[in-house]
Amino acid sequence: MEMDKSINVFGDPLVPCGQDPNTGFFRDGCCNTGKEDAGSHTVCVSVTGNFLDFSRSRGNDLSTPVAEFNFPGLREGDRWCLCAARWLEAEKMNMAPRLFLQSTHVKALDIVPMQTLRKYALDLL
Repeated sequence: MEMDKSINVFGDPLVPCGQDPNTGFFRDGCCNTGKEDAGSHTVCVSVTGNFLDFSRSRGNDLSTPVAEFNFPGLREGDRWCLCAARWLEAEKMNMAPRLFLQSTHVKALDIVPMQTLRKYALDLL
């Protein structure tokens, strides 16, 4: 597996997103991406109950543990790398969780405009 450079939306080194549970396409705690990551798991969010319900309604149940993938299931408050397109879909339906720009990979900008991401940022001063 080949990873793209670990750069965030500001062009700075990518800050880890979450390690409890361990997130990211590569399960390295960061929203890193690469050729294998067709879903662009690049947006670091603070999971909400509303988003978990929304995701389940779209056929992606993120709250139920899946032992064979060593996936504990997510709970409100967990930090997780979401697919950029799913986050944008949730945003258009007013269900998008807040996010961390310093932990969001620059490749998210291929799908979500920076001005949209900024509206949901938890880490802007």
